Amino acid sequence: MKTLVIAAHPNMEGSLVNRTWMNRLEGEENVTVHNLYAAYPDGKISAEREQELLLAHDRIVFQFPLYWYSSPALLKEWQDVVLAYGWAYGSEGTKLHGKEFMLAISTGGPEEAYQAGGYNQYSLNELLKPFQATANLTGMRYLPVFKTQGVRVLSEEEVKASAEALVNHIKTTF
Repeated sequence: MKTLVIAAHPNMEGSLVNRTWMNRLEGEENVTVHNLYAAYPDGKISAEREQELLLAHDRIVFQFPLYWYSSPALLKEWQDVVLAYGWAYGSEGTKLHGKEFMLAISTGGPEEAYQAGGYNQYSLNELLKPFQATANLTGMRYLPVFKTQGVRVLSEEEVKASAEALVNHIKTTF
């Protein structure tokens, strides 16, 4: 199974967790890591190039830090440009049907902050429903989310362990 990891962090070098995840995944066989902000520093996304990448892979992973209860802006722009009507959805938009889709999310806040009655009032799964809806609309199978929460207080060893856990999660057959 060929996996495409679309890593989206506006300051990848400044992110210990997302940078560690990305660097660890780059060494894996059958895994293509695509650093969105490095590929498009001007923010102008090539739909054709991105669609070719999607077609060449079986499993698509969005890797990002949770920003304002969603993805960083360039990943949202990527969705708007690449997942076009007639290509990714609509009566003729079947190009992604049968592919698998997964999220790899990091949050600064701890897990208990993301639940009813917690600081953010909603669970992470509730906040990620638009991504699940995207998978449904485009005919992809939504796989369990990989998450590492409370990243602000993780030790370097814990970050490395989360990277290994991410590799295992991505390579798991669901």
